[in-house]
Amino acid sequence: QVQLVESGGGSVQAGGSLRLSCATYGYTPSSVCMGWFRQAPGKEREGVATIYTGGGSTYYADSVKGRFAISKDNAKNTLYLQMNSLKPEDTAMYYCALRYTVNGRCTLTDTYSYWGQGTQVTVSS
Repeated sequence: QVQLVESGGGSVQAGGSLRLSCATYGYTPSSVCMGWFRQAPGKEREGVATIYTGGGSTYYADSVKGRFAISKDNAKNTLYLQMNSLKPEDTAMYYCALRYTVNGRCTLTDTYSYWGQGTQVTVSS
């Protein structure tokens, strides 16, 4: 059974930075899709960034391009999301997710099988 555990959330002022981590437990193939998603109160969950761990290709939501960076440390089985130049509209619960793939395409709208419990990010103006 795959288990994902997020950490690194917190409260920052606009313009600040945070790095989220997602530790992966249980057996997973070396090449999977992993991603970060977020949900703000009263809004639908949206994809933020995804990565194909077999080749490193990434997708980003337009709203975070140039500010956020997704990466994976395969040796540590940990997914990261470096968030810079944070804005109040980035405030949300952030979740990491994983799904198996056969073609290496990991888009923001795919259906993911495994989810973490979430970590809260709050950005004040």
